[in-house]
Amino acid sequence: MHAAEKKVRAFVRVKPTAHFAQDVIKFGPDNKSIDIYIKKDAKKGVVNNKQTDWSFKLDGVLHNTSQELTYETVAKKLVSEALTGYNGTIMCYGQTGAGKTYTMTGATAEYKHRGIIPRAVQQVFRAIACSVDSFITVRISYLEIYNETLCDLLSTTTSNDMQMAIVDCPQGVYVKGLSIHSVSDEEDALNLLFEGETNRVIAEHSLNKNSSRSHCIFTIYIEDLYICINSKINLIDLAGSERLSKTRSEGRVLKEAAYINKSLSFLEQIIIALADPKREHIPFRQSKLTHVLKDSLGGKCNTVLVANICGEALHVEETLSSLRFATRMKWITTEPVVNVTYDSEETVKTLEKEISLLKQELAMHDSLVNRSLVTYGPLTDVQVAEIKSQIHKYLQGAIDEIDIMNFRQVQEVFKQFKLIVRQQEGEVETRLRSKYILIDKNDFATIAAAQKAGVYVGELREDRTKSLISGRDLAAHLPSKSQVTVPTKNLDVKEKARNEDTVKNDAQPSKPVSEEISQRPSSPPSKAVAFEQFKEECGSEINRIFKENKSILLARRKRSSTVARRINIIKQEMEDIKKALEAQRQERSQQGEYVDEKGRLIIDEKEFLLIMKLKDLKEEYRCSYAELQDLKAEIQYCQHLVDRCRNKLISEFEIWYRESFLIPTYVQNALKPSGNIRPGMIPINRVMCLEEDEQERFEQMQEAMLPTGPDSVAFYKAKMKTDQKVMSAGHSSL
Repeated sequence: MHAAEKKVRAFVRVKPTAHFAQDVIKFGPDNKSIDIYIKKDAKKGVVNNKQTDWSFKLDGVLHNTSQELTYETVAKKLVSEALTGYNGTIMCYGQTGAGKTYTMTGATAEYKHRGIIPRAVQQVFRAIACSVDSFITVRISYLEIYNETLCDLLSTTTSNDMQMAIVDCPQGVYVKGLSIHSVSDEEDALNLLFEGETNRVIAEHSLNKNSSRSHCIFTIYIEDLYICINSKINLIDLAGSERLSKTRSEGRVLKEAAYINKSLSFLEQIIIALADPKREHIPFRQSKLTHVLKDSLGGKCNTVLVANICGEALHVEETLSSLRFATRMKWITTEPVVNVTYDSEETVKTLEKEISLLKQELAMHDSLVNRSLVTYGPLTDVQVAEIKSQIHKYLQGAIDEIDIMNFRQVQEVFKQFKLIVRQQEGEVETRLRSKYILIDKNDFATIAAAQKAGVYVGELREDRTKSLISGRDLAAHLPSKSQVTVPTKNLDVKEKARNEDTVKNDAQPSKPVSEEISQRPSSPPSKAVAFEQFKEECGSEINRIFKENKSILLARRKRSSTVARRINIIKQEMEDIKKALEAQRQERSQQGEYVDEKGRLIIDEKEFLLIMKLKDLKEEYRCSYAELQDLKAEIQYCQHLVDRCRNKLISEFEIWYRESFLIPTYVQNALKPSGNIRPGMIPINRVMCLEEDEQERFEQMQEAMLPTGPDSVAFYKAKMKTDQKVMSAGHSSL
């Protein structure tokens, strides 16, 4: 396919701020230009030729724009073209705190604030769902470049730069050792995105409390096996660049900033070289960042830049730098081409020829068995209607066989049978729903109430009953459960009788048990509040033991750390003494050695003291090492005790919480000493844990938000899973 020349598209997104410098930054009426004005410094005298105004022409200025409008403007067209085989790159550039990560990833707490990456993922899978082609595969990778070191954010093992390398090949540049994960739907892809975000390197910066200190490249690989095309979308979140003197960074942050500025400087040199048609050599290998982006900047790739700037006058110099970079990007010419796996036209011709030969072979076979009237093209409407008529006659017993002439007719017969079965299932389901109500098979309290009322409880297995139970239209996304049916008429009669008994009981004097039950809150407290109450009351003893064991564990760890540091100091002192002894021996050999009358070597007092000190240090090292080994064994045993106490505390709390707040009153009576159920033995479908608060919050959010935004299901489910992983990791450190 002939490649049409394009220019790199460059946009500017202005970070919203309450102190926007309207007298410094002005936007053109076409919303595609931006002007910068700086007042002359009177202190520099009357003659001052320093430039004070600049004008930049871009593809669009995004000021006070939503995440949705930003995506529509910047990325939607590029992602659509990627689905047809064109590579695409979207890159966010700008100073620290200007909103690059917000533009690229967004705020994961809310669906409407998601950024370019989650929206691109959603667009890809929506397009696949609407496509008749079922041979499209999607894969994901997430690469981080931190201090010129390649890191795999999705690796299950610890990868270092020695295990990963950038490789040039005829098909383009790839990173050897970078894991690429196949995904089947939007939720799987978002799971990887959120998992990678938790592994990124961030640090507190003078311009941003949670600043990204690395370059990150999220890549979506798309391959259509049916039409033999493939493409990739690189979504790049660059680290922020600004003058070191302005940020006053120190230590690790200073080192990170130096690496960031160096790599971005090389990137700018590459951009200038690509924009120069006379340049024959482009130095892509100057840095890891530019080498990785070798086939993603210009060339045969659709490229879009988003320059993020701050609107305050304080950052006008960084704003000018970002706008200059965006202008240089627009100078680059690209010639995007479709990535064809192999010659599709030749493949089509070969397949057509093979189909023609097979049809001739079938016709010859049919003529030999006197079946010359068989056709192998698609079935017509008349033929489909004839098959449907024969099936109805067959089911009614009017005919004993269905005429089958070819394989297409066999497929159509099964299709018609399937439609009839579904229709009958729908009719049966409608009749059942008119007579019965559906309840969750694992809702033991409701089942017990029904059985106590003498209502028949039967089992119905039907995947689509989930929507009847929860009232949500999520049957396609949530796993099905076995349901039980309760006849509504019998339930109404029993409920009426039970209400009459309740009225009679109310007229009688109340008993201490009923008074206790009446004191229960109308709605159960949150698990966090209830857990604190449990630790103060029923669980005080196990909580005390847990705290004591944990205190002992922390003390052992602290002592172990102290001993380990002491061992390291001793080793260093021993090395220093050995070096000093070696120097003393060399000096003695140069000056001449002295021996006594018995032939023994005479050494001076300084060397003797060094030897004795080395001997003492060796003894101290042995003792400290033995103590460290003992401490490690104690720590392991204490950790085991802490884990057991924690599990005991949580399990006891779950039993207490369910029996105190979630069990109906009639089951509470059964749990009394005179009842027939032993406390702690209430059947549950699975063991609950404190992390289920996230699940409960997700379900509450579904009830409130999903009916108006069903597309957000995958986003929130992926976010919930990531939060649960983080919480699990946090609890394991207790």
